[in-house]
Amino acid sequence: MFEAAVNGYFISISLILAIGAQNAFVLRQGIRREHVAATVAVCALSDAILIAAGVAGFGFVSARVPWLGDAMRWGGVLFLLVYGALRFRAAMQGGEALKPSAGQSASLLSVVTTCLVLTWANPHVYLDTVVLIGSIAAQYDPHRLAFGVAAALGSLSFFTALGYGARLLAPVFAKPKAWVVLELIVGVTMWAIAAGLAFGG
Repeated sequence: MFEAAVNGYFISISLILAIGAQNAFVLRQGIRREHVAATVAVCALSDAILIAAGVAGFGFVSARVPWLGDAMRWGGVLFLLVYGALRFRAAMQGGEALKPSAGQSASLLSVVTTCLVLTWANPHVYLDTVVLIGSIAAQYDPHRLAFGVAAALGSLSFFTALGYGARLLAPVFAKPKAWVVLELIVGVTMWAIAAGLAFGG
């Protein structure tokens, strides 16, 4: 059981380690110190639900609804293109518009909504959590539950470290130009992922 838990923890982290749309958003919110707890909670809880579905052998929905994958893929492409464009526009507005201050703080609802869409509209999330983690967990019977719980804890610890650790970069992002660079990086990341979804399937 211990081996299953350890492997579940580190496999989960390894799958979400790469900077993607979700991670870029968490990083940005962490640097802005804006609804970080809610952002981390949404990401970690979403992963926990998907991991639980994968570990439980969830696969009948996609089999019964063959068009669901394509619908999610193109929905994700559209959202990522729009969100990336918004980040480019923010970069063009310059430093003052990007400084994290109370007056410019986004609402909790908008942050949570964006985070949910970035998570649930990304087909790669389902591939990593439901398919890959689910298939690997099956190899650890009868300790599949320990593997799944540890995988969910791995996700929680990663997003917590990313969201709150981003504050260490605050001195760097006290400069408006640094915010411009970050917004450009996030925008490029979103559009690159959108292109990958559109052309890579």
